[in-house]
Amino acid sequence: QGRLVESGGGLVQAGGSLRLSCTTSELTFSNYAMGWFRQAPGKEREFVAAASSRGSLTSHADSVKDRFTIARDNANNALFLQMDSLKPGDTAVYYCAARWALTTTTYTGVHDYNYWGQGTQVTVSS
Repeated sequence: QGRLVESGGGLVQAGGSLRLSCTTSELTFSNYAMGWFRQAPGKEREFVAAASSRGSLTSHADSVKDRFTIARDNANNALFLQMDSLKPGDTAVYYCAARWALTTTTYTGVHDYNYWGQGTQVTVSS
């Protein structure tokens, strides 16, 4: 089992919802800024959402703003991505990522993160 483990992916119809989770038993979760990224076939990995280490600051890509919400539960070492109003264009493998950071900062670049999960597939049918 890796440092980060995602779950919650699946097949859903357009307009539906999914909630992704990411947990760790190896990292001191509250010391890490966290992010969600996704990668569709033939495309580069792209930023979806990020949260600072304490969760007081979040950011979301324009393409998912008002539909997706990132949240974290530091007491239970868990990161979430609530995805509503899903579209076929959201179909991708979704990855969570971690970067050691104690400042109130969010990170949006793939190369900003040190640890990655194995990914969970999200498929949205039309």
